[in-house]
Amino acid sequence: MKMIGIISDTHDNVPNIKKAVELFKKYKVEFVIHAGDIISPATIKYFKGLNMKFVFGNCDGDRAKIDEKVGEINGMHYGRVMELRIRGKSVGVFHGDDILINDKMLRKGYDYFIHGHTHVPEDKKVDKTRVLCPGGHFLGDPEEYNKIILLDVEKDKVVFVDVK
Repeated sequence: MKMIGIISDTHDNVPNIKKAVELFKKYKVEFVIHAGDIISPATIKYFKGLNMKFVFGNCDGDRAKIDEKVGEINGMHYGRVMELRIRGKSVGVFHGDDILINDKMLRKGYDYFIHGHTHVPEDKKVDKTRVLCPGGHFLGDPEEYNKIILLDVEKDKVVFVDVK
């Protein structure tokens, strides 16, 4: 089973980033989607060794430097919106901070729509689209929100894993 890792809203929380990276490596994910709000370009280096795909969040600072640091770890940055095909499934990723873009993304009818911004773990269906939010890692978030997602698109299986 090839899994995809999902994380969002890491907000410079280096201890949680390190724990999440360990979990992604333990579960041998194919790649990791970061759904925005990494914040400081300096924290990108902790994702080195993973196949990373990023989108910007509303709190991301120096975007040119973020792009540069993503390149240094051989990751990919998609700007604000990411669209992927994974094993025949369509995936849309947007941080979620603009309700109009969020709604437009949902209307596209992806198999999966991944977002961050709320910091609240979410797994729900909107029409045929499975909407996922992995939670958040802002230092003020409740611990029960500190999660990552392991996604198996072939089996449509979603597992939330605590980052502790």
